[in-house]
Amino acid sequence: MSLVLTPAERRALRRATTLLDLDRGRLARSVLAGSLSLASAVGLSAVAAWLIARASQMPDVAALGVAPVAVRLFGVSRPVLRYCERLASHDTALRGMTALRTRLYTALAASRADVVAGLRRGDVLERVGRDVDAVGDLVVRAWLPMWVAGVVGAATSLGVALVHPPAGAVLAACLLLAGVVGPAATVRAARAAELARAEHATELSATVMTVLEGGGELAVNGRLAQAMDGLADLEGRLARARDRAARPAALAAAVDTLAMGLAVLGCLAVGVPAVASGTLDPVMLAVTVLVPLAAFEATSALGLASAQLVTSAGAAVRIVSLVESAEASTAALPAPRPLPPAPDGGPVLVARDLAVGWPGGPVVARGIDLELRPGRRLAVVGPSGVGKTTLLLTLAGLLEPRAGTLTLNGVAPWGAARQEVAAQVTLTAEDAHVFDTTVLENLRVARGDVTASQATALLERAGLGPWLACLPQGLDTPVSSDAATLAGGERRRLLLARALACPAPLMLLDEPGEHLDAGTADRLVADLLRAGAPGTGDDGAPGTGDDGAAGDGRGTLLVTHRLSALGHAEEVLVLGRTGSGPATIVRRGSHADLMSADADYRWTVSQEQSDD
Repeated sequence: MSLVLTPAERRALRRATTLLDLDRGRLARSVLAGSLSLASAVGLSAVAAWLIARASQMPDVAALGVAPVAVRLFGVSRPVLRYCERLASHDTALRGMTALRTRLYTALAASRADVVAGLRRGDVLERVGRDVDAVGDLVVRAWLPMWVAGVVGAATSLGVALVHPPAGAVLAACLLLAGVVGPAATVRAARAAELARAEHATELSATVMTVLEGGGELAVNGRLAQAMDGLADLEGRLARARDRAARPAALAAAVDTLAMGLAVLGCLAVGVPAVASGTLDPVMLAVTVLVPLAAFEATSALGLASAQLVTSAGAAVRIVSLVESAEASTAALPAPRPLPPAPDGGPVLVARDLAVGWPGGPVVARGIDLELRPGRRLAVVGPSGVGKTTLLLTLAGLLEPRAGTLTLNGVAPWGAARQEVAAQVTLTAEDAHVFDTTVLENLRVARGDVTASQATALLERAGLGPWLACLPQGLDTPVSSDAATLAGGERRRLLLARALACPAPLMLLDEPGEHLDAGTADRLVADLLRAGAPGTGDDGAPGTGDDGAAGDGRGTLLVTHRLSALGHAEEVLVLGRTGSGPATIVRRGSHADLMSADADYRWTVSQEQSDD
């Protein structure tokens, strides 16, 4: 391994293997079954060679002994053992992938929010998906073929050496040639292909996006043909780099065939004189010559195994980097403090002179004063990029305040236990994930005991009643993980229904009307604000309705860029910048007060209504 992997890859692979938590017993059974399966092929070749050579001497049938039975035994046992090896190895690998994903999710869930939120969109899914699969494939496609090749190669060489030591030495040398030189060339090809892709792929993607997005401007300026020529040149260079990288792989395949031929010729070269001198039986000469044809089946898989080793090592580096970042951020956090019980009226979230921003970045908003409790309805408005989403993440306890104070029931939510804070405050981000499962199970992400009738009520409350009625399987209709089966507005309302299902008494919503037409967005925002008004459900308990959501009487704070639907908000906080510094609250008050006293606010509302 040290010959084909860098020190960083070896370290990452050791750590990732530890996270796989492999069952050594199952792994040993996989190697044993695979070795016996391949040994059956070698045994079949040896017995068949002996049987053919012995039969050519036309002895009595009884002289052939149990050889015909052994042929049947090896012929049948090979596929049976191969099947057992597949069952054991895939079971081991799949259990390991599950353990690795669980530990990765656990590390990320316990880490600071900026560790995950700072990643590019799709990075987390890529690493817990394809990268975890690549590390798991290490068991089936790399380690297992290598171990089987080592065990069978050594056993075959020893067996041939017992028949004729020089032939055993020749076979061992040729197996080493095929098992070392060939995989080394394959590794070189795999690395060269990856370097070529990394060198040109980014530039190629950037050029393609430029042509697609700016084709009109390029055509007007007479530069479209030049851009297309540059794109063709990039594609040509990438193709030539791939061709150059494929040459070592072709060499690796040739080395395996060459080594097998050398083994056959070498066994003949040392065997024929031994037969002539009477030290080797002619029948056994056939065995020593034909056995290598089966023995090299073990080395033929080592090229792909080495390439998989490189691929798995690269995936391990990315996974371990993410895990260690999460662990480092967790270690930097103070020990979580228990959250005090909520007062009789429910939890209270209070911000005083709060400043927010991402760790290591500038303060984006400061001087924030607000108080959210059950039944209270607040709205935060302002232009894009002013810091509204960062404020929500801070209020939810996912980002540490940069200055000022933020308390939940008198304790800073940033330092409290994550689960206890989440039980009091729920946050639905604009880019929250839609899972690759049914509509009902997507709602149960927020609360696992949501019934079908409650789910229907939640979807209707989020404005998805007609959409649900058109689904072929109703609540059991699957939606894809990237929400490809949903329009943007439908996806946003499904996430909103999930937020409504959460039993937390305080709800933070980021742009609930995003991707909806203006009229629908305004109606949805107005419904959300009305739902936050104090009331009781049918069971007489505050904050519980027919849909099982803590809707009536919960505290609601929503971020939106539209002002028209904020008539039901008790207070509207307008974020803005008065200069080049951080944003702050430039105006606040009820919607009616701002409409009557603030000309800018009134003008913005009139513009929205005229656009509608």
